[in-house]
Amino acid sequence: MMESIKKLRELTGAGMMDVKKALSDAGNDEDKAIALLRERGIVKAAKKSDREAREGIVRFVVDGHKAAMVEVNSETDFVARNSDFQALVEKLAQAALQAGTNDIEEFKNFSLDGDTVGNTVAAAAGKIGENLVLNRVAFIEAGEGEQLAGYVHSNGKIGVLVDVAGGTEAHAKDVALHVAAERPQYLSRDEVNNEDIEKEREILTNKALNEGKPQQIVEKIVNGQIGKFYQDKVLPEQSFVKDNSLTVAQYLGDASIKRFVRFEIGS
Repeated sequence: MMESIKKLRELTGAGMMDVKKALSDAGNDEDKAIALLRERGIVKAAKKSDREAREGIVRFVVDGHKAAMVEVNSETDFVARNSDFQALVEKLAQAALQAGTNDIEEFKNFSLDGDTVGNTVAAAAGKIGENLVLNRVAFIEAGEGEQLAGYVHSNGKIGVLVDVAGGTEAHAKDVALHVAAERPQYLSRDEVNNEDIEKEREILTNKALNEGKPQQIVEKIVNGQIGKFYQDKVLPEQSFVKDNSLTVAQYLGDASIKRFVRFEIGS
């Protein structure tokens, strides 16, 4: 059995578990096992696996207090707009809701229609004719009094999940749209790496000195620019996309953002 597995792996480039299952399904007939691997698209997918997948789409599902999102990459935008590919990604988003994990490898091993998620993607790659990559998965489970919302940009390239404590569903949806548009990196100032801030401070200080600014006011100038850095990167401090006279925190009032996830193809 092990000799047959080794032989078929070398012939097809398929993984050990795929080969083992094909041999079992084929009654240990090597030719039939190879045929099964081809039918399942696994041989073709293996040959395409070294081709870069830089296109794709993001899809999410929100169901009560649970939400999930997946990013699946393709080689071309033509395939990303293909209805079969989009149906696959929708199906994977539903599976991610059931899997309840943020770990991509764990999700790839999750059972789906009698096989694994990973094998399902590989089989789809063979049928569609391009390398497909299940790149990221996100899962959020909200507590009492929290609102979940998702947003996918019209081209499908950007997807967001947010969890807002307090407020309304409309608040959560507006924040999701804002996150998609404004690309925040942090939920609070505490999340910002001190080394990054010190590096930014050093750059700004040197810039101000090189511009001939007096030493005695350089620190004041730099502190103001560091404040702008936080306003650009920290979600609650950003100007709200629907009303620039407010920050996101001011728009939310007593509500607050507990967490957010943002996927963008190519980032």
